[in-house]
Amino acid sequence: MHGPASPGWLLVALCAATGGYCLLRMRSTVEEQRRAAGGEALMGFGMAAMAVPAAVIAPPRWAWLVYAAVFGAAALRALWAARTGPHHLHHLMGASAMAYMAAVMATAPGHHHASGGSGVPLLTTALLVYFTGYVLLSGVRLVSVPVLAVGGGGGTGSLGWGDRPELARACRLSMGIATVAMLITL
Repeated sequence: MHGPASPGWLLVALCAATGGYCLLRMRSTVEEQRRAAGGEALMGFGMAAMAVPAAVIAPPRWAWLVYAAVFGAAALRALWAARTGPHHLHHLMGASAMAYMAAVMATAPGHHHASGGSGVPLLTTALLVYFTGYVLLSGVRLVSVPVLAVGGGGGTGSLGWGDRPELARACRLSMGIATVAMLITL
């Protein structure tokens, strides 16, 4: 992605840490949580790879095409899963956004895609609006989790790392923030 190296490395670290935690969540005893965590680990590590500053490593065009294909396949899988529940629609949006960003980078590596003063493309704007709204809503939900957990008389102390809903929400929130940052620097 375009942009300065220091924030790029922070984005790489955030996404890699998120992907690592999602791997831990795959040890959950709940099958649906394991499946979701696997997809989120793919997204976290894929986002980390895409966020490596171009000044350090400028991936060849074919690498961006591979990213687009992997995230496109993840989007198709999320679309298929969305028929069983609407919560898969966010995964569809995330995978589609990553496929879109990779496709943009494949067509114009090293250059901003808004050439000729034409401004930000409509799809980028729509994705920014969606993910900004998602981040704000997720942040509000995450802030309210500890209050509910304290008022609920505990119970969360017996949960393993893979089954902590507030950590899963924080994981999704960090990936949403990373997506907003990547869309802004696109």
